[in-house]
Amino acid sequence: MVRQPSAASGAETLAHSGYVAVIGRPNVGKSTLMNRFLGQKIAIVSPKPQTTRLRQLGIYTGPDTQAIFVDTPGIHQPRHKLGEFMVEVAVEALRDADVILFVVDMSQPPNEEDQRVAALLREAKTPAPVVLALNKIDRLSPDQIAPRVEAYRTLAPDADWTTLSATLGDGVDDLLKRVIDKLPAGPQFYPEDQLSDTAIRDIVGEIIREKVLLNTEQEVPHAVAVEVQEFKERSATLTYIGATIYVERDSQKGILIGKGGAMLKKISSEARADIEALVGTQVYLELWVKVLKNWRHDENLLRRLGYRLSK
Repeated sequence: MVRQPSAASGAETLAHSGYVAVIGRPNVGKSTLMNRFLGQKIAIVSPKPQTTRLRQLGIYTGPDTQAIFVDTPGIHQPRHKLGEFMVEVAVEALRDADVILFVVDMSQPPNEEDQRVAALLREAKTPAPVVLALNKIDRLSPDQIAPRVEAYRTLAPDADWTTLSATLGDGVDDLLKRVIDKLPAGPQFYPEDQLSDTAIRDIVGEIIREKVLLNTEQEVPHAVAVEVQEFKERSATLTYIGATIYVERDSQKGILIGKGGAMLKKISSEARADIEALVGTQVYLELWVKVLKNWRHDENLLRRLGYRLSK
């Protein structure tokens, strides 16, 4: 992670500035929480585990403060090269963090994947303070809260902690304050109006993938990758985007296209609405579906699609 102050920041030192690694097992609400911090959708969200695949920065700038949240893939037992890449991204974020935000799902007791995250945290031996975010408290009855809190606190006994609901927004401001208070003094790394370091065309690809996740079931979601080949401003009011959705098998291609192309049209329509809100123009979105056999197991194909393993 490169730490270079923004050219616009001058020599000013902020009271609180640094990187916050957002970690946890899949589907605990990390991306929803980061979007809530920023007040804008930066990271895609779906009920499917392992939705997040790449490191995603969310830049929160407030009075005398810049907190750079690093949303990471859910830590899990990898079953292919893509899974190895995703876990590596999360572990790397741990090493570079000034504060670690460990997010858990209070609606379920701690499981093996939560234990795996806690073990990685111990193995990292980082001096960064840890804040335990006990998310999804809105799904518990009052009598369930105390025992569930104690069960999760054993994972990170020295951590500061608080309960919240990222979906409803309850407790999010308190959590944000706890995190910011633990950041050291430092420079302003990004301009105050910047929310992410991710290129717009990459965010567009993630939006398209999100719509696939939300509209398909079974074997399709995890086998999907999106590559944006064209991104052109045709005029002040129209942007053309051409993208390919890759799957691993012909059967998955058939599901994505749907009868008479109905599923692909639905995905395109939903993605276009979000992309128009992002780019501020009307969007002409053209999608293709192609088979790229076993791409999740092929390092060369992973690199082509932007997933680069360091080893």
